[in-house]
Amino acid sequence: MRNRFIKSILLSLLFCLLTSFQAHAQIVEISADEALAIFYQRNLDLIIAQYNIDQSLADEVIASAIPNPTLGVQISELANKANMGSSAKGCNPSPTSSCGVAEYYSFSQLIEVAGKRGLRMESSGFATQAAQSDFHDAVRIFSNMVRDSYFQLLQMQKNQWLAQEIVDHYKDIITANTLRLKKGDIAESDYLRVKMEAMRAESDLDNAKAAVLQAQAALAVILRWPDNSLQFQAKDEWPMLAEIGQSLPVEDLINKALLQRPDLQGDKLRAIQTEKLLELARRLKYPDVTVNAGYAHDPSNNNLNSFFVGLNVPVPLFYQYQGEADKATVSLNNSLVAVEQTELSIRSDVVNAMATWKSADKIVQRFKDGLLDDALTVRNSSELAYSKGATSVLDFIEAQRSYKAVMRDYYEAMINRTNAYFDFAKSLGVEPDVSKNKENLINPTPTQ
Repeated sequence: MRNRFIKSILLSLLFCLLTSFQAHAQIVEISADEALAIFYQRNLDLIIAQYNIDQSLADEVIASAIPNPTLGVQISELANKANMGSSAKGCNPSPTSSCGVAEYYSFSQLIEVAGKRGLRMESSGFATQAAQSDFHDAVRIFSNMVRDSYFQLLQMQKNQWLAQEIVDHYKDIITANTLRLKKGDIAESDYLRVKMEAMRAESDLDNAKAAVLQAQAALAVILRWPDNSLQFQAKDEWPMLAEIGQSLPVEDLINKALLQRPDLQGDKLRAIQTEKLLELARRLKYPDVTVNAGYAHDPSNNNLNSFFVGLNVPVPLFYQYQGEADKATVSLNNSLVAVEQTELSIRSDVVNAMATWKSADKIVQRFKDGLLDDALTVRNSSELAYSKGATSVLDFIEAQRSYKAVMRDYYEAMINRTNAYFDFAKSLGVEPDVSKNKENLINPTPTQ
């Protein structure tokens, strides 16, 4: 109980601080594209590091490296006056003379056979491409995460602006009702009911302001709290939704997604990589060859200077790397299963996203086809009738509430359609090229 109390106090203090800070700050409008730019400016390096693209590139360099040769130098016969009186050609035959030390110089080079190095290079190359596909998939997902938070802020702002409009509207009505009350044109109970409804509208405005601050904070967290993070607001504009395949049959959309989705491309690249690793594991049974060559200078031998060459080959007599091949086979099977699962997931994503988009678009069209005009007409007619005493205060209040509900539902429908559009684009693996609708939509102006 105490922890809950302390938490509520801290939240209250934070809310007061944010409110005070915003009140004294200059508001900066940002668009959805600008929010995306801030996000990637502050998070791109982290995303790249998370998907280890640099490490994959380094592994690719390592895989292509040729084994270094080995140089050897050996000095032997270091005993005091070694081989005294030797009859070798390179020695002084005097019994008091030493032949001197022997010198051996060698060179060895490992030669990989059966194309093992080429398979390693191909495998690491596919691993790098898979990591890059994972990165592009992260960009696809994170872009919509930022957009969802951004349009959530825009919806909260719309609700706040609507609440402010209703509060201002009630102020005008209260002013007019005050004069009517003095003249005896309305009953005091009706006056008080309208006044209470105006107070309820002010409470709605307070809640809307709090929701805006919370949405700003949520977006700021995603953007890693950039400078002026509590001073921005979403621009009052809807994106113009370009054609990305909404009119195509579902099967064509699925095929389009299967060709473009980076997560599927990454899984396919990993499957190809594991195929290369399996082939590499099978070729491990072919032994690599080490070539040796050298030069010897030995005064105690009849041949003072000599050269030698040789080969070293391990014999896979007891172990032929069957375990590595079996392990690679399991990895390949897992990769193929992952590809199949991703394909099924993509099919489901496209179907669901398409259905959601069509539903959200139809709902918005219903609002634009007359529901907004009807709500405004009902409110204005009820207000006019109430001012002339031709309708009850309850009908007047109900008309005001209906208008507010319709407008809130409209803003929610617009946000839902926008999110559904970008979710549909995400399911296809495309980044839509949207232009901005500069029309001010703080308060749509239905036909009056």
